[in-house]
Parts: sequence; structure tokens; C-alpha cells
Amino acid sequence: MAVKEPTRIARKKALEMNELMRMFIDDMKLGPALNTQRIFKAWDEASGAGQFTLKKFFRDGTLYVTTSSSVVRNQLFFQSEALVAKMNKILEEDHLFLKDEPKVGYVKKLILK
Repeated sequence: MAVKEPTRIARKKALEMNELMRMFIDDMKLGPALNTQRIFKAWDEASGAGQFTLKKFFRDGTLYVTTSSSVVRNQLFFQSEALVAKMNKILEEDHLFLKDEPKVGYVKKLILK
């Protein structure tokens, strides 16, 4: 019975962890879903209305938010431009947010329902 020699792995350039994570995210096509979840988290943090939020939906730069309270919705409506700026600032500082993702990027518009 012949003994099989172990396979040698060729040495390659060492990669940093952030490069490996980016390659994994690109390979698994997780970028848009990851960015959408980061946007939803930024909404909860920026607005402080996470407990009143029923539904969140993001498409083509527009974040659609359904709230359970008309009073909260009206208060947030008057702050919508400031909320968009605050969410984008939070996303800019977020290391997990993929800034160069073509399908899901920064929030351009907020629609409250």
C-alpha cells in the first residue's frame, strides 16, 4: 500500500482581513443585503423611532418607513432632511457599510407612511 504524499499549498501574498471580508462579500453577493440592513440600523439610530417603526423598505436611494403613530410620523416628517443627512453620516462612519456598492448606496430620500 503506497503512502500518499501531502499536497503542498503554494505560498501566496498574505491578505489583510478587510480584503478577505470584501472578497467574501463580493463572492457571495451579500453587498446589497448587508447595506440594506446597515441603512435600517442607521434609521433606528438617527430617528430614535425604532419602537414606532412597523415596516422599512429601501429601493433606488429612497427609504420608505411605515410608523405606527401619526404623531411620530408628523414629527419625523418635519425633520426628514436632517434625518437623511444624519443617516448618511452614520453610514459613512460604519465600517461594514460598502460605500462603492452600485445597487444599494446612501439614502437620498425619505418617505414616511
